[in-house]
Amino acid sequence: MTFQVHVRVMPRTGLLDPQGQAVEHALASLGFDGAGSVRIGRAIELAIEADSPADAERRVREMCDRLLANPVTEDYTLDVGTATREAA
Repeated sequence: MTFQVHVRVMPRTGLLDPQGQAVEHALASLGFDGAGSVRIGRAIELAIEADSPADAERRVREMCDRLLANPVTEDYTLDVGTATREAA
């Protein structure tokens, strides 16, 4: 089965986020008052072949731990979508 997985990678809370700070300052200079604590991350979507949702999650967590996220400076969340079967 093929599972659609959405991964959200964000800088760890409390760590410096230069991109987030730049966007926060730019928003203020453009007159968008009240926007604060801006953090910039990234979204990754992928289709993964797996036997079950738990297997898909396990495999994608391993991908995140080894490549997609920096375990020292970033946290990630993932959402495993519904499965589709490939036509034979």
